[in-house]
Amino acid sequence: MAIYSDQMLYMGLVRALDERIVVPTRLVYEAHDPFAVRIVFHPGVDHSVQWIVARDLLVQGLSQPSGQGDVQIWPTGSGLGAELNLSLSSEFGVAWLTAPFPVVEQWLERTFRLVPAGHEADNFDVDAELSQLLHGTR
Repeated sequence: MAIYSDQMLYMGLVRALDERIVVPTRLVYEAHDPFAVRIVFHPGVDHSVQWIVARDLLVQGLSQPSGQGDVQIWPTGSGLGAELNLSLSSEFGVAWLTAPFPVVEQWLERTFRLVPAGHEADNFDVDAELSQLLHGTR
C-alpha cells in the first residue's frame, strides 16, 4: 500500500479582477504525517514555496468558508467549473489562489484511502513528535 499521495495541478494566482497567473502546484499527503497536507508552489525553475495546512481544513473548505488568520479556504461555482479558493497570508503579503475543485476533491478522497478520517492518530506518536520539537531535533 502506498504511504503517500501527490497530485500535480495548475493553480491560478489572482492578480486583479479576472487576471490570473498560472502556478504549477503539487499537493502532497504523507501517511506518516496524517494531519497535514503540503502545498508546493513552483513559480519558477530555481525555487519552490511550500505551505503546510491541516487536511481537515482543506476538507472543510470544499463545502464552506473555512480557516482564519494565515489560511482561508472557500468553494465557488459548481460542476466542472467549480473552484477552490485559498487565501494565504504572510508578512510579505496576501496571495489569493484558485484550484480546480474536482481535482482537489478527488485527490483528498485518495488521501482518505491511505488514512481514513478519524484514524489519523492511530499510528502517530505524539510523545516522540513533542520530544523532537522540544529538543530541536526536528
